Amino acid sequence: MTAAFVFPGQGSQAVGMGKALADAFAPARAVFDEVDAALSEKLTSIMWEGPADTLTLTENAQPALMAVSLAVMRVLEAEAGVDLKRDAQFVAGHSLGEYSALAAAGAFTITDTAKLLRIRGRAMQQAVPVGTGAMAALLGLSFEDATAAAAEAAQGEVCDVANDNGGGQVVVSGNTSAVERAVEIAKAKGARRAMMLKVSAPFHCALMQPAADAMAEALGKANVKPPVVPVVANVLAKPIGEPQEIVRRLVEQVTGTVRWRECVSFMAGSGVTTFYEIGSGKVLTGLLKRIADGATGTAIGTPDDVAAFKTARDS
Repeated sequence: MTAAFVFPGQGSQAVGMGKALADAFAPARAVFDEVDAALSEKLTSIMWEGPADTLTLTENAQPALMAVSLAVMRVLEAEAGVDLKRDAQFVAGHSLGEYSALAAAGAFTITDTAKLLRIRGRAMQQAVPVGTGAMAALLGLSFEDATAAAAEAAQGEVCDVANDNGGGQVVVSGNTSAVERAVEIAKAKGARRAMMLKVSAPFHCALMQPAADAMAEALGKANVKPPVVPVVANVLAKPIGEPQEIVRRLVEQVTGTVRWRECVSFMAGSGVTTFYEIGSGKVLTGLLKRIADGATGTAIGTPDDVAAFKTARDS
């Protein structure tokens, strides 16, 4: 096995995502119906009809992105005979995508994952008053230089490295004034670009501790099974599989750095040459090319993508 299945995070959402899958495949419709039932509302109406602002709300975007990823996964299993236990060396996901990866690997049911992500989205949104926190992308700096810029910018406030996405793309998160200082410091350090991001809250930093506490409580009640494939955890960049550790790392992930560059490097270093991005968009496929030399990435999110996967698999 030289393949890994990876699952996108927030930012990959788009109105209409998953609709063509639902129209074409009964297993996809079943996933969307299950998510709607789990949340006791028609999340699919927001996903397919918008408005975009409502879909982008963290409490909607997180379960919606998971729903599309799991719909694709179920279609691949039904239509192309994919068996993760047989066909994948690892699974991994970016931030909320880690929940999608765990659900795909059988650690959580889809119903429980939808409920957990609704709690996670609301808790992350409510952890910090609007305007208090911010995030910024620092492009063209090494991880070490970006980390130093964040530390220098803190000045008694919070300014943490939220995402190490690879290819010289690092995101910092924290108090608005501290993040603004980080942007200027990064430019002085030679960043190609440094810009504030349009986000609703400062994710993956110490300000998210109330959300981490909420997830500790929610995950403490969840039924977690060992995944059928090792899951490469965001906060470790190493595989995990024991249910208690899964819970612990998911709680840490709320305030911790998404070490995506290291996650991909670990998988590539362990022999993975093919990465399948399962769900909405192609963000992770784009990042992959900057991290793992020689690895191939394929995004699968539409009926056409499924057909191309089947053709390649059969040839």
